[in-house]
Amino acid sequence: MNQSELKEFLDEKVDLYNRPVFIDSDPIQIPHRFSVKEDIEIAGFLAATLAWGNRKMIINSTNKLMNLMGNAPYDFVMSHSENDLEKLEGFVHRTFNATDAQTFVIALKNIYQNHHGLENVFSQNGQTDRLQNNIHHFRNVFFEIEHKARTQKHVSDPMKNSAAKRINMFLRWMVRDDGRGVDLGIWKSIPTSRLSCPLDVHSGNVARKLGLLTRKQNDFAALEELDTNLRKLNAIDPVKYDFALFGLGVFEGF
Repeated sequence: MNQSELKEFLDEKVDLYNRPVFIDSDPIQIPHRFSVKEDIEIAGFLAATLAWGNRKMIINSTNKLMNLMGNAPYDFVMSHSENDLEKLEGFVHRTFNATDAQTFVIALKNIYQNHHGLENVFSQNGQTDRLQNNIHHFRNVFFEIEHKARTQKHVSDPMKNSAAKRINMFLRWMVRDDGRGVDLGIWKSIPTSRLSCPLDVHSGNVARKLGLLTRKQNDFAALEELDTNLRKLNAIDPVKYDFALFGLGVFEGF
């Protein structure tokens, strides 16, 4: 396929998978249950953080975490007590355990109380054409509270060669507003042109088969290569092609 044919093919797949029916089998269903901005942000951030492994297991684990937070994540974050944090004891999703969950709650409270919220933190630290520096800045702010070193592995850092798949997915959810009803699009301070594709095994393998990616590892360098090629197809909304790459890999076994 030449570039024009590739664009037409991927645009068709975006149209196929970027529909509300997609929500029912995806972790994005968790933030969709809320209407208050801060609830949406926190639910989305936690769902994205747990988004590795089987999607059904991811949804079940995030539902459990929401239940432990009284299905009021912002209120839980801002007004939690020591006893409330103890309610998280026993929570586990793969290597993310109760200590990590408790640290996340404390870190999120610090962000809302002292840094004007998640959107503000992610919007800071430069106006480059991509958000890698912003993600690095967010991570530094997130871990400025006292924490155990083990929890750091649950927030990726592009400056340490990570593709930061889960954070980029979270940012796609928060920023994109194309009227299709899947992505939530509640953040207006970041343009879609700065988003990066959530690069994982599925999207990476499909991208390689389509000639969008040559690098074998799914790392920061691969993300930069994929970003560059997706921007040639659509500079304003390059990450919309995540729907095509993901759908082709997961639903079509491309």
